[in-house]
Amino acid sequence: MTFSSQLPDRKIWDISPPVDEHAAVFPGDTAYSQRLHFSLSPDCPVNVNSITLSPHTGAHADAPLHYANSGAASGALDLAPYLGPCRVIYCVDCGPLVRPEHIAHAMTDLPERVLLRTAHTASQSWASFTAIAPETLAQLATKNVALIGIDTPSVDPADSQTLPSHHQLLAHNMRVLECLVLDHVPEGDYELIALPLKLMRADASPVRAILRELQER
Repeated sequence: MTFSSQLPDRKIWDISPPVDEHAAVFPGDTAYSQRLHFSLSPDCPVNVNSITLSPHTGAHADAPLHYANSGAASGALDLAPYLGPCRVIYCVDCGPLVRPEHIAHAMTDLPERVLLRTAHTASQSWASFTAIAPETLAQLATKNVALIGIDTPSVDPADSQTLPSHHQLLAHNMRVLECLVLDHVPEGDYELIALPLKLMRADASPVRAILRELQER
């Protein structure tokens, strides 16, 4: 669940969903599982768990390797797109695809990172969700947007075999965050922090995504 907290300087919104056995994954992908590998006892000083999961579990950053065999893996990605000013744009109930007209109201002076809230309550379910039209990503690229995030499992529809929006990301060297939770985040500008792990051969990485209130100037 998204929550906010008040630090001495700036407010923080946690925009990552819980990750456990209930976390949804693409049908047939690796479900989250966990077992106790070392158990705290008189003979062992610690608990250590073994975890198995798809790198697309929960809030995650797709790497280009996910949709291009020659693309970079997560561990090789520049971290700059995942850290810095961003804009949360509301396009709730816009239908199956976020089209350019759905975000036209917030296109002035865009920062390099854009997060789209498409639902009143974010869901990781693959049964029904809003994706992003390729022309929307192409338009954002003309505004020098380096990263796009969304509160659904994918920028392409679940039944897509050609992944046109993922390939728009590839064509414009844009990064993507999926499965965010923006339910309680007001539309507006923030600082995004959502760093992928240094997984040197992975096609994606889980992230702990947060938004932080911008500093007053």
